[in-house]
Amino acid sequence: MSDIRVGLVGYGPAGAFFHAPLIHATPGLVLAAVVTRDSGRRAEVEAKYGVRAVSDVEELWRLCDLVVVASPNRTHVSTAAAALAQGLPVVVDKPLARTAEEGRELSRLAEERGVMLTVFHNRRWDGDFRTLRRLVGEGRLGEVRRLESRFERWRPVPKGGWRESGGEEEVGGLLYDLGTHLVDQAVQLLGPVREVYCESDVRRAGVGSDDDTFVALTHAGGARSHLWAGAVAPLPGPRFRVLGSEAGFVKYGMDVQEERLRAGMSPDAPGFGDDEQERWGVLGTVDDQRAVLTEPGSYLDFYRGVVAALRDGAAPPVDPQSAIDVLTVIEAARLSAAQRIVVHLG
Repeated sequence: MSDIRVGLVGYGPAGAFFHAPLIHATPGLVLAAVVTRDSGRRAEVEAKYGVRAVSDVEELWRLCDLVVVASPNRTHVSTAAAALAQGLPVVVDKPLARTAEEGRELSRLAEERGVMLTVFHNRRWDGDFRTLRRLVGEGRLGEVRRLESRFERWRPVPKGGWRESGGEEEVGGLLYDLGTHLVDQAVQLLGPVREVYCESDVRRAGVGSDDDTFVALTHAGGARSHLWAGAVAPLPGPRFRVLGSEAGFVKYGMDVQEERLRAGMSPDAPGFGDDEQERWGVLGTVDDQRAVLTEPGSYLDFYRGVVAALRDGAAPPVDPQSAIDVLTVIEAARLSAAQRIVVHLG
């Protein structure tokens, strides 16, 4: 079978460091064209991948069989809708949309056109999260009662760009960025959310969106999740601290895949997703603990799933409804922070 031609919209950090390398390394996919108006990025695309760089999405439709939307968040819905209207399947980088209703509209359009829509919730394929899901699935923690999960960084000086400087119209800030991953992982691990509480602040001068956010979730099964997304943490806490009725699990350090992608390592290179032994997590109790090998991270599995969906009719790697559920929680968190209330869902 011929390769699926992929048109990539956007070649900022998401497109350049995540999507383009992953598409290039996935059997069955070929990067066919990239939309970017920046002259330097156009030159890089053509030199690195030998593909055409175009200035507008309208030039893309005839060049591809699949559209990947990795442009700024505020353009996700309009670009994805335009591609779906052309009858093209679509991958949208997270967040799928600004609101759950916008996400539902995209999902309805995909169903009407009979084409795939999926969302790049790549952190489901982080090695540490894969390890945690396995331990929970095997019953090694007993009944999970509390999940603590963090994406904390120390960036006292803002980097600039729309994610930090833009307001609500840019769909910027950490709640929509790292918070989307945190909520998605919590829901995947512990199920639907019934109550949401959020504290969200702007700590640095010149920043227009939240850079220090905490979200507390109560899940339908009774477990609680405490989630932190911050750019002003001089001493980050553990990536995961999970407490169960039989044991706990603590893991420090970020998944290695983003760091290695940014360094230019190919995602199909041997050992690409392997964690360093000194950063393995610890499972047990006060009296009995042992290190647990981290499952290899595998962002490539997302795009392998895209190929299976398009060629074999498999389910998409991320059901858009699950991304809509995450947006419902994000909206509730924004309301909670604004009004200083607990928001009840369902």
